[in-house]
Amino acid sequence: MATMVLIHGAWHDGSAWDVVGRRLQEQGHRVFAPTAAGHGKGADKDVDLETATGSLVDALVDRDLRDVVLVGHSLGGIYISKVAMAVPERIRRLVFVNAFVLEDGASLQTTIPPPVAALFDQLAAGSDDHTHLLPWPIWREAFINDAGLDLARQAYESLSPQPHRTFTDTVDMKPFYEMVQGGRFGCSYLHLTEDTALPPGEAWGWHPRLSARLGVYRLVTMPGSHEVIFTNPELLADKLVLAARD
Repeated sequence: MATMVLIHGAWHDGSAWDVVGRRLQEQGHRVFAPTAAGHGKGADKDVDLETATGSLVDALVDRDLRDVVLVGHSLGGIYISKVAMAVPERIRRLVFVNAFVLEDGASLQTTIPPPVAALFDQLAAGSDDHTHLLPWPIWREAFINDAGLDLARQAYESLSPQPHRTFTDTVDMKPFYEMVQGGRFGCSYLHLTEDTALPPGEAWGWHPRLSARLGVYRLVTMPGSHEVIFTNPELLADKLVLAARD
């Protein structure tokens, strides 16, 4: 059985993994789903990428978690990459769930289509605290397109504004790729086949554009939108087990 640490994406907090985590625990796995600094309703939003990631490193170290399968969804892919660089001795495998795998020196903002990046810049500039919340029409049509309206609204209500610096801060990925190429830990990519949060295709899509950056990796697929964490959490949990296995 695995020790699985589940890392949420933008606008989410650790509670997004509740149903997934329960199913994994029913199968005998140890599960932790920490909330990164700056995330969640009522959180202090004055954080950058380093602060958010540092809080997740602390969550592993404080619990003395080792031999960890570290799972990242969406923005969580950047978080788990940075956590793995900080404490590689604690990591057994990384699992990217339609998650960002950055090029060296890149940021989330430079990895998404320029019009979308410009929208986030505009929303953050117009806020009081340099945050943004995904607009409802984009959430409904591109992120959770496989949900009924009630579930889509319920899930949307769980979101909170995202610190924009977690999108704009760049990452030195050289140590990450040296570890991956050296076989320090395994990597898996779980591809959600109906996910249109990024435009499908070679130019901007999740897979194979981002997944291929992992070099030798395990590919697992499942049907669903970007937000299967809400729309099909049971199947997502089962697929995570496949992605995490030795």
